[in-house]
Amino acid sequence: MRQRTERSRAARYCPKDNQEPRRLLPRGLRFGARRPTAITVVTMHKQAVNYALVFACGCAAAIDTFGADSIGVVKTVKGSVHIERTAQSMDAAVGSEVFKSDRIVTGPASSVGITLRDNTLLSEGSSSVLELNQFAFDTTTHDGTLDATIRRGSLAVVDGKLAKAHPEAVRFSTPTTTLGVRGTEFIIEVGDGENGH
Repeated sequence: MRQRTERSRAARYCPKDNQEPRRLLPRGLRFGARRPTAITVVTMHKQAVNYALVFACGCAAAIDTFGADSIGVVKTVKGSVHIERTAQSMDAAVGSEVFKSDRIVTGPASSVGITLRDNTLLSEGSSSVLELNQFAFDTTTHDGTLDATIRRGSLAVVDGKLAKAHPEAVRFSTPTTTLGVRGTEFIIEVGDGENGH
């Protein structure tokens, strides 16, 4: 009986032969006024996302290694990853701090895992561009804001303390769409049809 239950669970997540996987909109995700043209938002089983990001980020929670003004820290780097800051570009390394207004760029076959101050986990895939527009977090009240834009490629997110306490304060955008998040784990994929510049 248990074996049959496990099979039926697996069937829910595994597409049949020659069938495209279903793209589902997370229950807690709200689109802005415009419909997406080439964006795919994929929900994942909570445990699967956590395992994926723990593997990618090398951590289950943030460690207190943040500098005074930094908003997060790089946990893992694979391949070519650059941080663009005030017209300068620097190679990202494990332990590199990230700041508000940083632009994180990954090359082909590359990825980076970042943990923000509120324990939000970000895993950026290959050939991606992520802009950290705004971030503020009060460790006592859990007030703050998170505003990020994925210009190109993919971004996996596991919400941290800020989204749990104030989901309305968290916003992810693409060149054509604004996404409001309400306590869920998700992946944003921006296709070639959107302007990634």
